[in-house]
Amino acid sequence: MAPRVVVVEADGGARGNPGPAGYGAVVRDADTGEVLAERSESIGVATNNVAEYRGLIAGLEAAAELGAAEVEARMDSKLVVEQMSGRWQIKHPGLRPLAAQAAGLAARFAAVRFAWIPRDRNRHADALANAAMDAAGRAPARSAVEPPRVVEPAREVAGADSPARARAREAAARAASATTSGTDPATAPASWEPRPSFTATRLILVRHGETAFTEQRRYSGRGDVPLSGRGRAQARATAARVAGLAPSVAAVVSSPLSRCTATAEAIAGALGGVPVRREDDLVECDFGAWEGRTFAEVRQEWPGELDAWLASTRVAPPGGESFVDVAERCRRAVDGLCRAYPGETVVVVSHVSPIKLVLRDALAAGDALLHRLFLDPAGISVLDTWPDGGVAVRSVNDTAHLAAL
Repeated sequence: MAPRVVVVEADGGARGNPGPAGYGAVVRDADTGEVLAERSESIGVATNNVAEYRGLIAGLEAAAELGAAEVEARMDSKLVVEQMSGRWQIKHPGLRPLAAQAAGLAARFAAVRFAWIPRDRNRHADALANAAMDAAGRAPARSAVEPPRVVEPAREVAGADSPARARAREAAARAASATTSGTDPATAPASWEPRPSFTATRLILVRHGETAFTEQRRYSGRGDVPLSGRGRAQARATAARVAGLAPSVAAVVSSPLSRCTATAEAIAGALGGVPVRREDDLVECDFGAWEGRTFAEVRQEWPGELDAWLASTRVAPPGGESFVDVAERCRRAVDGLCRAYPGETVVVVSHVSPIKLVLRDALAAGDALLHRLFLDPAGISVLDTWPDGGVAVRSVNDTAHLAAL
């Protein structure tokens, strides 16, 4: 049976920095501490940091081969741990592709936690790395990008198509969704028969109207950028559209930022003065150091961090928030609305990232949807939810009401 949770201990180093380099990685059962796999590789001439990243990559690859669902990655490299946790920038261009590769591997698991440990608690991986460095010093110089080899084959584990592997993949998928028990679309009763909509809680998801940052193609997260003139016109048109879709609404709930509250107030007015309730969990992702920067500026100044962020929803912008964290609070908000307004219609005014994440969960889709789904400013999406977890996505990014603007 494949282990659900494993510990990866990884290390790497070089005799000279750069110099003859190698790495070591150990995979342990998180409950028993039993060694499940070892990896070690001489990588020619490289730096300490390159070798450390190579050790982490090898350990994550071994954990994936074992069918693990969750990983705790432990290293005595403060730099790698902080960079992979999204707290430090990746300034060296030689490390950015390695960080992106590690982030891509981390995305295969339901959860990956990075932790720093003292060197004396990383002795096993350190010994493997030192042996690899010794071998690198004796061998002719060669490239540091050759694929790793297994110096001690991993013990036999469940085959790729075995029931144990299937159970691990299912567990990973459930943990990645992390929705409240009984409301997970992936586990709701399947049916081809249309459900009666009058028994559902209907959420009308509205992205706020345009701002100056929208037109300038800038990252717009927690900064309180107001609607532009065009954005206010979009809000009015959206209000009329929502009033036509749902003449009876129990509540209008909004992100606390003014671009959303202004859109929400226009909608509430068109509905006869429904009070606007603010919900902090619906706020946009915190883009940290990227806030207010253009997409091109971020690509130029943080290329490695951007690649890592695009590769994994667990990676946060420098000083910001990961999409995993955004998704968790959005699920909390949606669950709260469904409990508070069972069988009623609620207008939810939020931002592009929260709405994409809500739709991803409603469709039981993967993270690739986030990069393939386009949501216009003032676009409307509609979904119905039932108490047993059933979900019907009625429409996505309806913009017919904006055609005349």
